[in-house]
Amino acid sequence: MQKVKQKVLLAMSGGVDSSVAALLLQKKGYDVYGAFMKNWSDTKNKITGECAWVEERNHAIKIATKLGIPFATLDFEKEYKELVIDEMFKKYKSGITPNPDIDCNEKIKFPLLIKAAKKIGINLIATGHYARIKKKGKFFELHRGKDESKDQSYFLYRQSQNDLSHTLFPIGEFTKIKVRKIAEKNGFQNAQKKGTVGICFIGKINLKDFLSKKIKSKKGNILDPNGKLIGKHDGVYFYTIGQRLGPRYGFEIERKNEKTKRMDRWYVAKKDVKKNVLIAAPEGHHLLLRKEIIIDNLHLIDETKTEFLKHKKVFSRIRQVGELISSKIKKRGDKIIIELDKPLTGISEGQAIVLYEKTKCLGGGVISF
Repeated sequence: MQKVKQKVLLAMSGGVDSSVAALLLQKKGYDVYGAFMKNWSDTKNKITGECAWVEERNHAIKIATKLGIPFATLDFEKEYKELVIDEMFKKYKSGITPNPDIDCNEKIKFPLLIKAAKKIGINLIATGHYARIKKKGKFFELHRGKDESKDQSYFLYRQSQNDLSHTLFPIGEFTKIKVRKIAEKNGFQNAQKKGTVGICFIGKINLKDFLSKKIKSKKGNILDPNGKLIGKHDGVYFYTIGQRLGPRYGFEIERKNEKTKRMDRWYVAKKDVKKNVLIAAPEGHHLLLRKEIIIDNLHLIDETKTEFLKHKKVFSRIRQVGELISSKIKKRGDKIIIELDKPLTGISEGQAIVLYEKTKCLGGGVISF
């Protein structure tokens, strides 16, 4: 009797990663179904004027047709707007810098794709993420992708055991260079297509212009660490801790160092939302450095592994493919504190801090001060 192929619903974005993922799944004997997730329709190609999602879907359709894969479009735009974009605006308005890519994976991409798969009798989903899943006993572990320069585990730290048990990451063991070579060898027209950057499903945008659609400008002062007025801004909501300031970035501030007579690099060190004030500091100033981070909304991929909270050493990452910093976990009252072995700049409230043990992602949380 011929063995029945296991079905898998693959999220096909039109990019090279998910296209090669489709090919690899086929070669492993899976019965692959392709799905394009339509989550945002406002972005347009500046040259053609066509909605970006239509172009991306056309790329995905071409690959699906080439591989003989059934293909469908899933419309989650309403959910994406409510659960990701509206929440993003709320957080920026409160002075916090959120990470919409993490919210998108947690609230849209994985749960809704799994739900759509189950509706048509499919138990597995797959994506083109650079990450790996390993099963240890009855538990599933999330590991960094083999290509450390492309690893996306940072954006996946909020995945649950249920998510991982239904998910495949076909390209997690490959480098980006290898993925492109596979695409070229198989005649994929998107083999050298640039990867998407910017906000998940929206792409590269001018964030300030995007936020201005819902958040009004509000002029305020930029002060130096001593409280001296050195410039003006148009709303603290639009700026992030660690962001560079200066004429190139739309700011006219006094930056001359009286000792060296040179122009220092200045960065946002603090934000006072109530007073609408930015505190700026020159490069290397202690206000820009932070060694302790409070974790809010801690999420553990394996919720039984709470023993690591007892002063265990871990590695912490505060941005995608950022440096892995040796750290200690402490409890101070009801707060969980991450103490970095060395202070870092650019740590912004609302962003994610993700914790690792070797290549394994333990989970993470939201940075709080």
